[in-house]
Amino acid sequence: MGGSAVVLGWGLGLALLLLLLVAAGSATLGQLGVGGQVVLASLRAVAQLAAVSWVIVFVARSLWLSSLFVLLMFSVGSWTSSRRLSRRGGGRAAWMPIAAGSAPVLAVVLACGAVPLTGIAIVPIAGIIIGGAMTVTSLAGRRALDELATRHGEYEAGLSLGLLERDAAMEICRPAATQALVPPLDQTRTVGLVTLPGAFVGVLLGSGNPVQAGAAQLLVLIGLLAAEVVAVLLTLEMVARGWIHRPPEKAAGRRWRLLAIPSRMGWPRRGSG
Repeated sequence: MGGSAVVLGWGLGLALLLLLLVAAGSATLGQLGVGGQVVLASLRAVAQLAAVSWVIVFVARSLWLSSLFVLLMFSVGSWTSSRRLSRRGGGRAAWMPIAAGSAPVLAVVLACGAVPLTGIAIVPIAGIIIGGAMTVTSLAGRRALDELATRHGEYEAGLSLGLLERDAAMEICRPAATQALVPPLDQTRTVGLVTLPGAFVGVLLGSGNPVQAGAAQLLVLIGLLAAEVVAVLLTLEMVARGWIHRPPEKAAGRRWRLLAIPSRMGWPRRGSG
């Protein structure tokens, strides 16, 4: 069962252009404010995938070059999450949840021989796992920070009752941050019933049998869940301890202004000072 699910040619280019118009046009008509971002993200995807396709052919021949490429993916993922959490340095520690989620999963699948120690195998599995950890780190961190900002009065109430800063923050942001796990949980629950994910289809198109395809997809899905749960846990812990935080807003044309004396977490306490 060989071949490809996509036919290269003018039809592919036309389909991509029409789909881009649908996405950007819908965003613009709906006043979502992301029409330009849709176009830019799509153009970047085209350029990046074109370049990466050639690079992978080269780096996959060497285990060392493949390892460097994985390190590059991790660096880009960490930078992306840090910008999603804060553009002014409050999210610099975002690399830690991504590393904590991805490294053990990759170590397990390689040590157990579930994935061969070759560049052509390591690069795609590492990309999937790192990408999943990056996504939940960004989502969990943003949800936790937003919840703490919105419910800051409840956080202060917890402190007034004698809770430690970390414990008070956990009570507020844990339920919100956990929502980052809803998409991967739904994907795992419905695999084979609603969707046939990429790993499954890829093995089939690569002349593998359905049993091999199912095994590969299980490895990816459960590996992703493991990486994402660990990443969310550490992200939540770091937000609660103030290692990932949202710096105070900068007043237009003036120096940084705090409404009150900040706590150790970086969240101002009302009525202080």
